Amino acid sequence: MDPCIPLPIPNDQLEDLVDKAKDYALMHGICMRQKDNFDRDALHFAPFVLFPTPFPRDEYRKSLELQTVLNELMHKVAHDYDFLKETLKHTIKVDEFTGRLWNIYETIMGEGGPTQEVEVGLFRSDYFCCCGSKGIKQVEFNTIASSFGCVTSKLVQLHKYVVAEAGHSELLKDIPDNGALEGLAGGLVEAWKIYNKPKSVILFLVEDVTYNVCDQKFHEFEIRKQCPEVFVIRKTLTELANRAQLNQDKSLWIDGHEVGVVYMRCGYHPDQYPTEKEWEARLLMERSLAIKCPSINYHLAGTKKVQQELAKPGQVEKFLGYKAQIESVRDIFTGLYSLDHDEVGNKSYEAAISSPEKFVLKPQREGGGNNVYGADIKPFLEKIKDSEERNAFILMDRIQPPITTNYMVRPGQAKAQLVDVISELGIFGYVIGDKHSIHT
Repeated sequence: MDPCIPLPIPNDQLEDLVDKAKDYALMHGICMRQKDNFDRDALHFAPFVLFPTPFPRDEYRKSLELQTVLNELMHKVAHDYDFLKETLKHTIKVDEFTGRLWNIYETIMGEGGPTQEVEVGLFRSDYFCCCGSKGIKQVEFNTIASSFGCVTSKLVQLHKYVVAEAGHSELLKDIPDNGALEGLAGGLVEAWKIYNKPKSVILFLVEDVTYNVCDQKFHEFEIRKQCPEVFVIRKTLTELANRAQLNQDKSLWIDGHEVGVVYMRCGYHPDQYPTEKEWEARLLMERSLAIKCPSINYHLAGTKKVQQELAKPGQVEKFLGYKAQIESVRDIFTGLYSLDHDEVGNKSYEAAISSPEKFVLKPQREGGGNNVYGADIKPFLEKIKDSEERNAFILMDRIQPPITTNYMVRPGQAKAQLVDVISELGIFGYVIGDKHSIHT
């Protein structure tokens, strides 16, 4: 796919644009803390491409229109106990992390269901534009800690600035606005208002060390901008374990603050539960009256196994009533296959062994860094061929997105590199509801 601006550009123009783009990123919070040289008081701009990536207009619009449908689908999936139980029955036996999450869910359901029926989901549906089908195909659906809503919305403004500075103001009309930050923060504010206790706070559940701090903090700033009355506090799971408590009415308190909404920016990876205390804190939170973002059932609904199950014929139809909605969702699914120890799973296993380059192997984890690709698939699968561990993975057709050319700008590198890139489209949305209905 051709870049939006003819490349390469003259070196003197490139150096000027890169300097301006770096300054813009630093001064507008498109930044992160460095992992390899951590300094709480220092930020470096996040790596970015200098120009916006071209994307088919009709497919982009389709992704926007689909988000509310997907929000509804995942909300209904999360409230179907029998569907989740049947879908995850093998996974929870071999994937310890998913099993622990399921045990919390079972505990809550065994106690009569959640104390707080209202829940809020800040979701992100990720897509590639597929060269084969000429349309968007869903990579995954994120239901917990869906990040970069802030950084990407600010990056849109950086790209508009750079394009104009490059002398291509005629392209500005083709760069869509990004209101993710305002929308996501607005969802948390709306949930806090539903809790309806003016002195309660919104709790950001964060990592022990936060590298993606700007993305989180700008959500906090936007909440204050939209609703000056509410305070945001930041706590870790360990701090919650050590100092949080439930009152008789099941309200959640920590350090003298009643928590109205819990927004989880961690808790999605086993490393974030280093001891039993952190698991106890997660259960405490789920038992509480606070509105969760996400609830434990939303978290489970976002597993890859659920995504694979929904791709089976007849499954989406259980949750959506309109034919047009069902067809539009089915159209974005790529091939997703079980690896369970049965006839269907064995067939998928053999297909992956025969043609590993056609597939991606996915565990029940957030983040593409956990996936297995190409030539690595065969030895990996052969190692677990007769193990129940196979049940913890799904197989997905490898989507072939278009390749375009762009300048990659990284901190610590004086010169931008002209490279081939592929781009993923992430569409954010939020839903607030309970087991009976969707509020918004």
